[in-house]
Amino acid sequence: MRLSGEGKLLRIFIGESDKYKHQALYEAIVLAAKERGLAGCTVLRGVEGFGADSRVIHTAKILRLSEDLPIVIEIVDTEDKLQQFLPLIDEMIESANCGAMITLEKAMIIRYSHTK
Repeated sequence: MRLSGEGKLLRIFIGESDKYKHQALYEAIVLAAKERGLAGCTVLRGVEGFGADSRVIHTAKILRLSEDLPIVIEIVDTEDKLQQFLPLIDEMIESANCGAMITLEKAMIIRYSHTK
């Protein structure tokens, strides 16, 4: 698959401890993206952050080690494919009963290709 030109970047902000059907929510989202043939997906673990329902700042500092660090999942593909994927993400987040934020941004895809 080759992809270039204008695409979209879907970002999903959740917590590391969020679960979906006895599995880490971020792992379930990556698997769902792969199963649906999306171009690519990356999970980033934050070192510090807070969200809408947080009363404290979650941090990886040694003196205050959090077990619920921020997670950002980034998925790049065409707008059509990501719009089709969004209802599943909503269902997964609702089922996980967790706080989340989802953004969709323009992304100029310069190069996307696989190795031979």
